[in-house]
Amino acid sequence: MRLTRLAGDAVASRDGLVMDLMAAIGSDDFADRLIGAVSPALPANHCTVFALQDNGRVQVVSTASVIGDAASDTARAYARMGFDRQDANMVWLAARKPARQIQYWLGHQFAEEVANEQYRRVCYGENGIRERLSLLVLYPDGYRVAISFYRNHSYADFAEADLAWLRGVSRLIAAAVRRHVHQRPGTAGTGSTAAVPEQQRVELPRRERELLAHILDGCTTREAAERMGVAHTTALTYRYRAFARLDVRNQRELLSRLHLQAGGGGGLRP
Repeated sequence: MRLTRLAGDAVASRDGLVMDLMAAIGSDDFADRLIGAVSPALPANHCTVFALQDNGRVQVVSTASVIGDAASDTARAYARMGFDRQDANMVWLAARKPARQIQYWLGHQFAEEVANEQYRRVCYGENGIRERLSLLVLYPDGYRVAISFYRNHSYADFAEADLAWLRGVSRLIAAAVRRHVHQRPGTAGTGSTAAVPEQQRVELPRRERELLAHILDGCTTREAAERMGVAHTTALTYRYRAFARLDVRNQRELLSRLHLQAGGGGGLRP
């Protein structure tokens, strides 16, 4: 991955972009609005916004695809399979000490440069992604963000003009992302052990709620699948989706969020 540090005064005047970014802040579809806002100058197939907390935890802030839900589905797989440990963006950000002042960097890589075969296949190959251009931001408080745009073969390679344009609006985009996270802290998560609101639990699809009920009753995912009369792989999908909606990574975090005791329900197994 090639990295370029940007000057602190790198900013371009883009009135239309500013208005679109302001409208995106606090919305449920931030990345979708972001990819739409930049598309006249920087068209892309997918967009992801990942945050790295000062405790090293990676959170998915927002994702979007121009067509379909590939970015969202891939982000879930990314989190579930721990691909942040293979992602050049996250590895680089995690290795950086908190900046004395905000730093802006551009990261650019092609799919074939991804060394890990599984990560390359799941996050690039299966979606036809050829290339990623990222704005990486480091803050003095230890918070770090990777804002990435992805292209498949329907677009030409990112050119120097594309990098120059993103360089010019880097501060605008980064400011919008940070403001969005401040307004919607749940999107980036804080590792809080607060109970999940009843409304959020109700919003889970019926089969995902049913799967979680079996898990909390002490079933393995395979046992829950047998109770539900579905394939093991289907039950795994329900589990991954439910965990993603609740912003938890494992059963322990699920129990913590729900204020349950780990010893209840006969214990939990993978």
